[in-house]
Amino acid sequence: MQEAWTGADATALRMALGVPQLEFATRTGVALSTVKKWARRGTTVTLPPFFAELMDTHLARATPQQRARFLDAKQECIQIVLPGDTDDRTDSTAAQWEPGIWTADCGTIADDLARKDLMLDRRQAARALLGVVVGANLLEPMERWLLYGAGQAPDPPAITTYRVGVQEVEQLENAARVFREWDDQYGGGLRRKAVIGQLSEVNELLTHTQPSEIRRRLTAVLAHLSETVATMSWDSGQQATAQRYYVLAVRAASAAGDSAFAANALAGMARQLLYLGRTADALELVRLAQERAATAPPTVQAMLRAREAWAYAHLDRPSAFHRACDRAQESMADATPSLDPYWIGYFDHSEMAGTIGGRLLEMAQRTPEFASEAVEQIDRAIELRQPNRLRSTALDQLGLAEARLIQGEVEEACRLGHAALSTVEQTASDRVRVKLREMFARTEYVANVRAVTELRDRMRALVADPV
Repeated sequence: MQEAWTGADATALRMALGVPQLEFATRTGVALSTVKKWARRGTTVTLPPFFAELMDTHLARATPQQRARFLDAKQECIQIVLPGDTDDRTDSTAAQWEPGIWTADCGTIADDLARKDLMLDRRQAARALLGVVVGANLLEPMERWLLYGAGQAPDPPAITTYRVGVQEVEQLENAARVFREWDDQYGGGLRRKAVIGQLSEVNELLTHTQPSEIRRRLTAVLAHLSETVATMSWDSGQQATAQRYYVLAVRAASAAGDSAFAANALAGMARQLLYLGRTADALELVRLAQERAATAPPTVQAMLRAREAWAYAHLDRPSAFHRACDRAQESMADATPSLDPYWIGYFDHSEMAGTIGGRLLEMAQRTPEFASEAVEQIDRAIELRQPNRLRSTALDQLGLAEARLIQGEVEEACRLGHAALSTVEQTASDRVRVKLREMFARTEYVANVRAVTELRDRMRALVADPV
């Protein structure tokens, strides 16, 4: 028996049995829409005990060959299946990068991404891309480009001369900062298309002849906007779209000579993959980022070491996790925030504590002894959070409630849960909704307790699938 089943595990079992979604639903007695939801959400959804027992039963009935295929499929099916996907697409098909994403100039890539993105609605955009690229298909091209291809793609011929002044560039840089601040506060991609529109405008300016320093600064703005769109896309559930914008951010930052921001974009890709369960891929991206960030400020180094610790937590390596956390804290102690670039400002002591606490909570789900340490770190994060960081605060509060539940403090967990829901209701973040759905599933075993029943009644409307 498995300790826990995720949507990715259930999809892996279906693949191992060699049956389509409809037949799997019939065999297990699960609604077809639920089977599709498991495939779509992958590791971001944990199956309630009743469904987990069903999966255990069918795995126990499988042949030795099918159980072996199940173990192999668990690694393959972590790749996210996007909304709108059906059995017309085989589960074994690995997503590939579009032709030219590593060889075309940044302007061409930005124009193609933004044009498609602005034309399509969310569901169409999800269908328009093949999916999140993982494994060797992700790492080999990325590493080759970082080693040999950075800066080699020539700029396209300028269509005309249109000189941008320093003041106009400064206004664009300030706009990029404002857009990032919006995302840091609320999440959920509330102004995603506005950022894409600004990205298109900057890209248009880069088609004209510009002085070299102006071109460099415009390219840096393109990188910053691309990374913000990537984060907003991810936080809206558009995983494949997010990954393409992260690649554009890495490429544009490298073209602008900003290796620290290129490392930051790589770390963003890694964090996305950590959420999607691709821990080994994420760890490789973090290591690539650390190589790019050898001369980056201490705060950036601390963020990258915290990402490394995150991966070790997923790998159930608590000793390596704590060592990486210690190194992150040491780097943070050397930081001078007033000298940091604005884009790393989100990674302060509250974010450090929240990141560490969240990973301790994940380990506590498997080993409850980590719960008290998780409570200590998440409490610190909540205490230090700026009041306008709604997404991060919601994640902290939900995590603290879950940690108290693991400790057996049910009444306190429910009190904290109600406080968390008041924050959740103020953000449209998909990541927050995923966290809420996980907590809803984990409270089922104590659903007969009156306080838990009241909390779950309030949670139910927030965890319902969008129409």
